[in-house]
Amino acid sequence: MITLKAPAKINWFLKILHRRDDGFHEIQSLIQKISLYDRLTFDSAPEIELQSDSNIPLHNNLVYRAARLLQEKCNVSAGAAIHLEKKIPMGAGLGGGSSDAATTLLGLNRLWSLGLSDRELAVFAEELGSDVPFFLFGSLAFVEGRGEIISRRQAAAPVDLLLVKPAFEISTKWAYTGFAEKHRQYKRLLPAESVSPPDAELTKKVEKVDNIGHFISTFEKVKLDRMGSNVFNDLESIAIENFPLIADVKKRLQEVGAQCSLMSGSGSTVFGVFNSTAEAENANKRFKGFWTAVVKTITE
Repeated sequence: MITLKAPAKINWFLKILHRRDDGFHEIQSLIQKISLYDRLTFDSAPEIELQSDSNIPLHNNLVYRAARLLQEKCNVSAGAAIHLEKKIPMGAGLGGGSSDAATTLLGLNRLWSLGLSDRELAVFAEELGSDVPFFLFGSLAFVEGRGEIISRRQAAAPVDLLLVKPAFEISTKWAYTGFAEKHRQYKRLLPAESVSPPDAELTKKVEKVDNIGHFISTFEKVKLDRMGSNVFNDLESIAIENFPLIADVKKRLQEVGAQCSLMSGSGSTVFGVFNSTAEAENANKRFKGFWTAVVKTITE
């Protein structure tokens, strides 16, 4: 039997560049794993079996899809008994499903003695979802394309976080569709003869990308208060328009001591950055009625 932990993630920034011809969006993001985990066990079985405490239909579950994909692509005749214990909430922007899928590829690669490298597994991961390849490579990475171009980064020290999730989920597809529609509406409002000025906001975001990347790689506690002006998420505004509670959570996190707060991924989880675990745990007491977790970023 093989037992593996599947970590969640946060996005320190998420910049959406444009919609691609394949329907996906071109992005840039700095993603880091955090100390919140699902747990998967893998054992030999004649067929692929999945036991889980989630309510996702079997054929839609990314764990089952990852197992079947690897089995078919590698012509594996054996099956596997897989047990998934969920701790990462769904529809939260924390990458739980993607992490589970990547961990399934890693676990079955070992169980079936396939001997595939992480790079080889990443080819299959791309077929399963945009965030899946990231979870095969280190703890911190700069991600481009639709998520398949991954540049590993080093982080100097863990950061203390409080995760706060309202009692609703946000679909990744819904968030990106909403962002694209908002962008189309904005373009329609421009006069036909107008010439677009240099994108000052895009320039600022590029600078922020460089700043937060440098901050994470050279992390010092005394510099923590400088982080807030650099983190950003292009999907946050569309989420707040439809779910104003996200803005309230962001504000409340800063009121209880967070140096900055940001929605992770497509939401609905918001994370606050704190100076210590004790400060994060103290702030956690102020969010009764929400799903919460005090975690650290993973640095190895």
